[in-house]
Amino acid sequence: MNDSFQHWRQEVSEDGIVTLILDTAGGRVNVLSKAVLEEFDLCLRAVEEKLPPGLILTSGKPQGFIAGADVREFVLMKDSPAVVEAHIRFVHGLFNRLAALTCPTIAVIDGHCLGGGLELALACRYRIASDVPSTRLGLPEVRLGIHPGYGGVARLPAIVGHIQGLQMMLTGRAVSARAAKRMGLVSYALPQRQLLRAAVALIAKPPAAFVPAWWQRLAGQRFCRPLVAYLMRREVGQRVRPDHYPAPYALIDLWRRYGDDRQAMLAGEAVSVTHLMTGEAAQNLIRCFFLQESLKGLARECPFTANHVHVVGAGIMGGDIAAWCALRGLRVTLQDQSPERVAPALARARKLFEKKLRTARRVQAAMDRLQADVKGQGVAQADVVIEAIFENIEAKQALLRDLEPRLKADALLASNTSSIPLEVLAEALAEPSRLIGLHFFNPVAKMLLLEVVCGQQSDPQAVNRGIAFAHQIDRLPLPVKSSPGFLVNRVLMPYLMEAVRLEGEGVQAEIIDQAALDFGMPMGPIELADTVGLDICLSVATILAGTMSIDIPERLTQLVAAGHLGRKSGKGFYVYQKGKASKSKVGKGMYAPVDLQDRLMLSMLNEVVACLREKVVEDADQLDAGVIFATGFAPFRGGPIHYLQTAGVSVLKSALGSLAGSYGDRFRPHSGCDHLNDK
Repeated sequence: MNDSFQHWRQEVSEDGIVTLILDTAGGRVNVLSKAVLEEFDLCLRAVEEKLPPGLILTSGKPQGFIAGADVREFVLMKDSPAVVEAHIRFVHGLFNRLAALTCPTIAVIDGHCLGGGLELALACRYRIASDVPSTRLGLPEVRLGIHPGYGGVARLPAIVGHIQGLQMMLTGRAVSARAAKRMGLVSYALPQRQLLRAAVALIAKPPAAFVPAWWQRLAGQRFCRPLVAYLMRREVGQRVRPDHYPAPYALIDLWRRYGDDRQAMLAGEAVSVTHLMTGEAAQNLIRCFFLQESLKGLARECPFTANHVHVVGAGIMGGDIAAWCALRGLRVTLQDQSPERVAPALARARKLFEKKLRTARRVQAAMDRLQADVKGQGVAQADVVIEAIFENIEAKQALLRDLEPRLKADALLASNTSSIPLEVLAEALAEPSRLIGLHFFNPVAKMLLLEVVCGQQSDPQAVNRGIAFAHQIDRLPLPVKSSPGFLVNRVLMPYLMEAVRLEGEGVQAEIIDQAALDFGMPMGPIELADTVGLDICLSVATILAGTMSIDIPERLTQLVAAGHLGRKSGKGFYVYQKGKASKSKVGKGMYAPVDLQDRLMLSMLNEVVACLREKVVEDADQLDAGVIFATGFAPFRGGPIHYLQTAGVSVLKSALGSLAGSYGDRFRPHSGCDHLNDK
């Protein structure tokens, strides 16, 4: 093997077994870059020339097997479809040669094995995975607006069964080692220390290949595929539309046509992925991926690590923050006025742990990390103390005043306030510089974003520690300036209030929500308001009305006064049964203003421009990331600022001007529009 290789190294055992170890130079994780693949080509040539008794592929990184293809290289190729297709065909040739080796080939997987990394493993005859929580195997390409293109569509269904394989690719979900063993994706799920020894034993005595259930095999037969494809399209259609997210539909069509012809499937993969990769949806979803990575990267600036978190307030938000921290391995004490107030939070935590952790041992370990603490004894030991009581200035100030003397000298003090400026809360503290905001979103276990709020008084080091803490608990930290509503609530409120106003004008709630769904939002604004809680919407809107031109619709005030608070009370704009909204079908002839979608979306976009101009966040990329990951703003559009610039700032200014002429100053284009340029 060539000693000048940068990414691969080879080890040969006494009995001649070759182990190829991937350790991508200069990277924290392994990715299949062009250089890595070209070196693998040379490694494979050497193996082909002198066939060993067995070949093992493994990783030299402490963090995982292979994270996938090098997405940055595909971005550089976006304007050259011929180059993209040629690259994919080159990889197909490599993996086909690996699959054709007559000696046993084994991928030894410890940690994440995703995308192209799993496709490389699929080209091996066997796969062995470590049974640790960090080991996850998946093909998440649909989340980037493409589908597997390195042979995954051809190989995965044949290995694990057509239904299982399709569902795994269409959802982009990753599975644990044990789940992979059950579905036949790996031969063994073992402790880390046993992996290489098991690989050698497997070479000495290869096991029989896994055979999927008969019905899984039947689904791939030519006469069955049209029906299965129809059912799969219908299932996907309940989640995404083909004009917004074409990739899953392209994958289904590819499988339907070539599900029993591997060579035709590989050729189809290359053409299909090239077409998707160079399309707008994929480029915008790849942009979202890089935005997410950039937020993760912010945490590397500070080495702070918390061991103990104390949360005050065991309501829905506080209790769920505590549960999430315990799930992520921290010791947590949860304080409220009585055990009866803490008990529901502990019950919800157990349900979360059972869903996420599965085994009784791991669930109990998480419950042991989460303790009720009515007297607040955990304050003195906590590395992070989070105030999460109801949104009232006087109550929060009184609590902070009580907490401060009991804190450790280096403890991080944070408020989960959703709209109150930190400068106001900090007036209660002798050392206001230690206070930051950690604004979580509901539901805590699902919402990735965490606003890390910096007040004028906040110590930058405290903010950095807040960012590091967010990363520690697997949330995306977004640094925001302390101002009314911060970023997310500020941009959401005009959008929600416009929806409520439209409903008050007689537009059916379902029609309003459908207009937002047609734009690409994951949930309509009326249902979103019900989900957040109409009382919370009213409270935040009231606070923001003091600094923004927000008129609170009378309809919202009436519903809250009547106790109709949304999903949590069983009734808001919709009636809820078992937590699900009862909706009427949107039919022809129902009243829908022609400017309905513009009124909704431009309300949000105009406020987004104002936030950028006022530097609520550092730059346009961080703003796009924040709005995407907190509101679900149509990811395939690449973020609100990106969308504005792509669609044309002048076009949208004109639309806002027209709405302002019809409905008043709330639609007047913000001056920040004059400082934006088209893409």
